[in-house]
Amino acid sequence: MTSADAVLAQEADLSMFGTDPFWLILLKAVCVFAFLMGTVLISIVMERKVVAWMQLRIGPNRHGPWGMLQSLADGIKLMLKEDIVVKAADKPVYILAPILAVIPAFMAFAVIPFGPADDPVTIFGTETVLQLTDLPVALLYVLATSAIAAYGTVLAGWSSGSTYPLLGGVRATAQIISYEVAMGLSFAAVFLYSGTMSTSGIVGAQADRWFVVILPVSFLIYLVSMVGEAHRAPFDMPESEGDLVGGFNTEYSSIKFAMFMLAEYIHMVTVSALMVTIFLGGWRAPAPISTWWEGANSGWWPILWFVVKLLGVLFVFVWLRGTLPRVRYDQFMVLGWKVLIPVALVWLMLVATVRALQLEGRTLGDIIFWVLGGMVVLLIVSFLVDLTRDRAERGREEEGAEEAEFDPMAGGYPVPPLPGQSLPPVPRRPARGPRTEREPASVPAGTEGSDGSAEGGTDGPTDDTTSRKEGNDA
Repeated sequence: MTSADAVLAQEADLSMFGTDPFWLILLKAVCVFAFLMGTVLISIVMERKVVAWMQLRIGPNRHGPWGMLQSLADGIKLMLKEDIVVKAADKPVYILAPILAVIPAFMAFAVIPFGPADDPVTIFGTETVLQLTDLPVALLYVLATSAIAAYGTVLAGWSSGSTYPLLGGVRATAQIISYEVAMGLSFAAVFLYSGTMSTSGIVGAQADRWFVVILPVSFLIYLVSMVGEAHRAPFDMPESEGDLVGGFNTEYSSIKFAMFMLAEYIHMVTVSALMVTIFLGGWRAPAPISTWWEGANSGWWPILWFVVKLLGVLFVFVWLRGTLPRVRYDQFMVLGWKVLIPVALVWLMLVATVRALQLEGRTLGDIIFWVLGGMVVLLIVSFLVDLTRDRAERGREEEGAEEAEFDPMAGGYPVPPLPGQSLPPVPRRPARGPRTEREPASVPAGTEGSDGSAEGGTDGPTDDTTSRKEGNDA
């Protein structure tokens, strides 16, 4: 372990940001906007063509060469469609919701670095960094903007005045809350190793090794969380057409519907760019190229490496959509709360322990000893807890068996049995078979037939019956 590994990374130098003239800031903002729009168009066409290739069918092939302008044609078609506002909608919120969904999606991309902060490029004679801006808490800014974008989905479902959109909005709320926790915990491990929340500083901390190698569990947690955050298949429950028709955007049409689709794809591009930035080295060239080519990470070349990595992550989104079926909502929430968050917490404690031992100057052998020792102790404690819990459950079951019989109507209302209790057997009437013509009829007690027996046979009527007949004849 080198001395550089034993010292926590210093806060990133952000002195190069905020010094550009206004015209250059405006130009960079327009370029970021154009990059996002172009990437969205490419993503839609790539998704259709890749899924068609996976499913052995023909994809778009009419608009433009090889159907490459299909996304542009779809956008024009949506703009020219009739814009319908449902009568039961809360009109101001109904119109504001798609705007609130799409604007924060653009804002989050402002802190994504396309090139090194210490190697500016020249644009019209002015040196500048290939990044719109950066902040000491840039990743928290991304989380905040993504949380604001969730309000667009929620308000769209609420303001539509319909049941299915409302259910989609509620699903989106629970989904974003659940998976932002796991995503934030995966970021925390990156903060411990990079020593900064600045995006340019995090990329600078990956000069020797990418964080996907150092923090593989955080990478996997973020991979699952970003798919849930972007509402992409197999986690597209807020707009699942199988049970919610279209979810939160059921009542939207024309340009407002297009804005929701735009917001979804921009969000997908943003979380993909964030993965490239914090786990895949950002704008840095892959190891073989950066090793034999000294200028791979200078000038305008970093944009190329960043775009190639970005397209690779977007391909994973398309791959998942064409491969996995949509999961049930309860399975999705169990995955978030009972799997991702506990694993992220345990992993974060492990990373914090290793990082603290590194900063104390411990050797690799000492770190392995303490980490493995802690894991063994944790396993022993969990085994003892499980053993105690099993004994307690068996004791409760034995006590429940000795208790009085469960009465489901004890309080006047039917109640289900508790664990360990069972319903009493239901009393049933004795079975009565169908009567036949030769089956003797029952006679009240104390009466006798004409032959002196208790019951009269089928051969003749009783004395009472005979007397009633004689009276009728008279």
